[in-house]
Amino acid sequence: MSSKYLVIVGDGMADLPHEQLNGQTVIEASFMPNSDKIASFVCGLTSTVPDGMNPGSDTANLSIFSYNPAQYYTGRAPLEALNLGIDLGPNDMAFRMNFVSIVQNRMDDFTADHIDSKYGKLIVDRLKKLNYPDIEFYAGVSYRNIMVWRNYPHDEIPLTVPPHDIQTMDVSSYLASGSGADLLSEIACEARLVIADVASEDHGLGGNPTDIWLWGAGKKPALKRFSEKYSISGVTVSAVDLIHGIGRAAGLNPVAVDGATGYLDTNYKGKVDAALNAFETHDFVYLHIEAPDETGHEGSLEKKRQAVEDFDLKVVGPMLEGMKKFNDYTILLMPDHPTPVSVRTHTSDPVPFAFISTEPQFEDIHRKFSASGYSEKEAKNTGLFVKDASMLLDIIIKKKFSSIM
Repeated sequence: MSSKYLVIVGDGMADLPHEQLNGQTVIEASFMPNSDKIASFVCGLTSTVPDGMNPGSDTANLSIFSYNPAQYYTGRAPLEALNLGIDLGPNDMAFRMNFVSIVQNRMDDFTADHIDSKYGKLIVDRLKKLNYPDIEFYAGVSYRNIMVWRNYPHDEIPLTVPPHDIQTMDVSSYLASGSGADLLSEIACEARLVIADVASEDHGLGGNPTDIWLWGAGKKPALKRFSEKYSISGVTVSAVDLIHGIGRAAGLNPVAVDGATGYLDTNYKGKVDAALNAFETHDFVYLHIEAPDETGHEGSLEKKRQAVEDFDLKVVGPMLEGMKKFNDYTILLMPDHPTPVSVRTHTSDPVPFAFISTEPQFEDIHRKFSASGYSEKEAKNTGLFVKDASMLLDIIIKKKFSSIM
């Protein structure tokens, strides 16, 4: 039987020390015995975002998938568009379209109170009736949707800001600017009227949208196929279109899980079962959990701690147990980036990674870089630092140890 490789990502799980936690980070203060077990094999720090690039989930996860963003990144929205089955031509520009709540010109909620996907689709269907021949709207999951500008007529990409970066702030200084901004502003104004009209109807669905927010623009990416890099096939398990989109671009298969919401109420068991089942026919699984990032953006220390402990109890623990049925396996555990509760957005600080393996080639690394637990501090104390996170899978799958030994 061939070796199995599992990557478990706790999105935004890393954090900063908090006074309320006696100077500990959320990970340090949380009960994470299963993650601690993985860290007892190998633990270290890595940079997922190249210098000068925005610390988004798009760039950071590209790195973990083994694609250096400095070489492969073309924007967030086209990656999500791929997962929605949207065919992008060479001159088409995709935009991420959030449903948001803007109150008195202030970004009140970048998720529109985690709007129900059915509510979002009602709005998208109405937006499709607007008279913009080259503009197309596509419904995604909850507040995450896509707009495509066909035959984009400009050389430059519009300048936009992620809505989760400007929570509680006046949006006036962060509206789209540069090429194409006038049309984007016009569409946003018309969308506000459409949303108000849909919101006035008695549809009984959860959410509090007032506006759309367009950001993350880019053109279709071109990634070298994962199977060509590592001679294995694999799947992605996630509630987030971005993760499945990166996977599709790399030739991996997305696995849909009923009840996967990307929040605290997500179907953890369903995602674990899907990951373990995928190993019956594939050798690689990328299992992504969004809740730590969402709660970090909310600025809720209590909720983020719950998300982190749920991640360990409901995902890491069952996966550790389930992988035992395979003769040879390696599990890599890490965040993609920090989403500190105190700043409510992503930062580019190095993140703690840990892995455990049954493969004998890792014994020397195990003896040198074992940690007593999983946390930012423990990872730093081992002295293991991988500057470029896109090399992690080369280390784990191809056994390229020169960068760490």
